[in-house]
Amino acid sequence: MTRSGPDKNLTTEEVTNQILPVWTYSYLALLFPVFLLTDYVRYKPVLLLQGISLIVTWLLLLFAHGVLAMQLVEFFYGMVTATEVAYYAYIYSVVSTQHYQKVTSYCRSVTLVAATVAAVLGQLLVSLAHVSYFYLNAITLASVSLAFLCAFFLPMPQRSMFFHRRDAPEPLPGPSSCQEERSPDAAARTPTPQPQAGNAGPHRHMLSVLLQLGRDLRDCYGSRKLLYWSLWWALATAGFNQVVNYVQLLWDFRAPSHSSAVYNGAVEAIATFLGSATSMAVGYVKVNWDLSGELALGIFSALDSGSLLLMHFTDNIWACYAGYLAFKACYMLLITIATFQIAVNLSMERYALMFGFNNFVALAIQTILTVVVVDSRGLGLDISTQFLIYGSYFTVITGIFLIRSIYTIISIKCRNTSVAAESTAP
Repeated sequence: MTRSGPDKNLTTEEVTNQILPVWTYSYLALLFPVFLLTDYVRYKPVLLLQGISLIVTWLLLLFAHGVLAMQLVEFFYGMVTATEVAYYAYIYSVVSTQHYQKVTSYCRSVTLVAATVAAVLGQLLVSLAHVSYFYLNAITLASVSLAFLCAFFLPMPQRSMFFHRRDAPEPLPGPSSCQEERSPDAAARTPTPQPQAGNAGPHRHMLSVLLQLGRDLRDCYGSRKLLYWSLWWALATAGFNQVVNYVQLLWDFRAPSHSSAVYNGAVEAIATFLGSATSMAVGYVKVNWDLSGELALGIFSALDSGSLLLMHFTDNIWACYAGYLAFKACYMLLITIATFQIAVNLSMERYALMFGFNNFVALAIQTILTVVVVDSRGLGLDISTQFLIYGSYFTVITGIFLIRSIYTIISIKCRNTSVAAESTAP
């Protein structure tokens, strides 16, 4: 089921080419201003805004009809996804830095468990009780309404990462920020203390914060290692979001829900479980990621590409399901590795900044894909051909990182050989 599913009067072309692209455009337009607003108003108001947006989204799904109404659904859902940053930012603002790792683990686990339970419950209600999509959306509306009420009772944070920092911030994990492979100029620069709101006017304070954020980004992307991992993050996340957003339409094309048994909920539950398992496995794998990390990016991106091409060329819904499971498991494995590699030497403030900027770049790439491939004002391709494009897109990512990894491995081996020869020379 897609967010536009309940309106049976819509054609597949309208949903694919006119309605779903609105989410991407809204998300892109709202992400950066919401990112700044979230920190400035200290998170809780944005959590309430997210709750209101969720309620409006499902009210429209339940009771509105037509292309324009479903485009409004996508706009408000774009608001929901743009405000997701407030959830984790709020959690980090009310706990001390030594608890960040544990809190992150709890939040990720809760999110994955909730997604799995929701998918299983939806599948059971559809398959065994023959519950319609209308009542599934009604259950969701009740759930998000309860979450909105709970948000009112959350305490208001007294600090934030950028605009309302304490005079003496807590010690940050790790030796320093963005140390590795920085240029001499970047290494010489150190973060300057943020001016407090009481010491300057609000406009000057905001300008100084924006300038500091720009300097932090420049310093962090001065590290070649962070730059390459961030490049994969942005490229792969753009493709992943596009696939997840449109895969339900491909499944409905391969096995129409009005004439076939639908197991989308079960597949999403299994995919979430596999993603959780592969993410957890990363913590137990001992690999020299500096040497083999880019090779892993290339290999698993190739598996993603193959999975998407399988979903295009096969007419079998079970093969489509299998391709999606493999695709999501590989992506979750790699995004966990990338997250760890980027976060390992960064303060929480700089990690949050890079996380937001990487997602912004990913969304910009996704918007280009949407405009060219999906939108009726672009090519307006049918859903099956879209997955041929997405598979080809991941093939390009594979080529970039396989070539880069081969170059890295050969360079290291040549350097080691040269050092060994010099050490044995008389």
